[in-house]
Amino acid sequence: MSASARIPLPPFDPADPLGIDDLLDPEDLAIRDTVRTWAADRVLPHIADWYEKGELPGIRELARELGSLGALGMSLQGYGCAGASAVQYGLACLELEAADSGIRSLVSVQGSLAMYAIHRFGAEEQKQRWLPGMAAGEIIGCFGLTEPDHGSDPASMRTHAKKDGTDWVLSGRKMWITNGSVAGVAVVWAQTDDGIRGFVVPTDSPGFSAPEIKHKWSLRASVTSELVLDEVRLPADAVLPEAVGLKGPLSCLSHARYGIVWGAMGAARSSFEAAVDYARSREQFGRAIGGFQLTQAKIADMAVELHKGVLLAHHLGRRMDAGKLRPEQISFGKLNNAREAIEICRTARTILGANGISLEYPVMRHATNLESVLTYEGTSEMHQLVLGKALTGLDAFR
Repeated sequence: MSASARIPLPPFDPADPLGIDDLLDPEDLAIRDTVRTWAADRVLPHIADWYEKGELPGIRELARELGSLGALGMSLQGYGCAGASAVQYGLACLELEAADSGIRSLVSVQGSLAMYAIHRFGAEEQKQRWLPGMAAGEIIGCFGLTEPDHGSDPASMRTHAKKDGTDWVLSGRKMWITNGSVAGVAVVWAQTDDGIRGFVVPTDSPGFSAPEIKHKWSLRASVTSELVLDEVRLPADAVLPEAVGLKGPLSCLSHARYGIVWGAMGAARSSFEAAVDYARSREQFGRAIGGFQLTQAKIADMAVELHKGVLLAHHLGRRMDAGKLRPEQISFGKLNNAREAIEICRTARTILGANGISLEYPVMRHATNLESVLTYEGTSEMHQLVLGKALTGLDAFR
């Protein structure tokens, strides 16, 4: 008998059926558990009320707490950022979105869009001015790319910046901007005579306003705004010097999409766990519904897609840490995990029956949030085309 045959198998863990935790080191697990505990203490007791009311009260305090956890600009180096690995950042995104997509969006927009843009493309003076306060959560940032008439086609944006002497003058509108009305700084992308450029815009600049968008049925516990730039005058050094063309904002979106690959699985996990707990206790025809074959088939299928998605996220994270992650691979992850997460939520809802639509359970809240996650930062169709081009070598975008 071989030595390996004498080693007893570890018990099957329903919470980790593939043993993915074995791929994580103690620091990874400590970061995951810290974020999970914070979300359980600070978000879960209140999130149903916040969602029902369509508000995120105390967002500035939440941002400071997230800053103290090191969750803002988490994978960036220096300037008060935690310098965590991509996998550790992904684990944090998963735990935050298991609480609510709106909380993960707050962190993602702050760190992976606004802070990343300044860190990657900004001058040293810009980094020193903004990043330490943003990492601490003292300054909230937003990222202005999407416009009312231009979402998937940012190259056609109408927001423009013109030189006036040594100054820049920005005019235009941005739409669906997370954190917009509470931000102290906005990274805004605009057409110039030299192509698309990024600008660091203090939100107290004359001509800048950010009216909040109301009447949302998704991401209700999140601040979403329009940005209005009415001849906002900025000094010459407001431009991000290292970003020219669409490569700048698209690289920021790739960084943020990576967090979505993990985060979507957090929403899926929360819904899956709610369905399993319900199936164990809900009785019909004299026994728990979890004992019926059709319910077990649903639970098994949800578990397979959930943990395949987490494994995919982990693989992409290791590739990012090794400097090998391509944008097409991020599209692969975003397409699969957002699509499967929303399907898991819909299946979980069927197990809960009518109770599935109640805010007493997280399932419908996650499902409606994922309707936004499915289409923001690249719709499923756009990611299909990215992969289609990579697989065939033929461009179907135009």
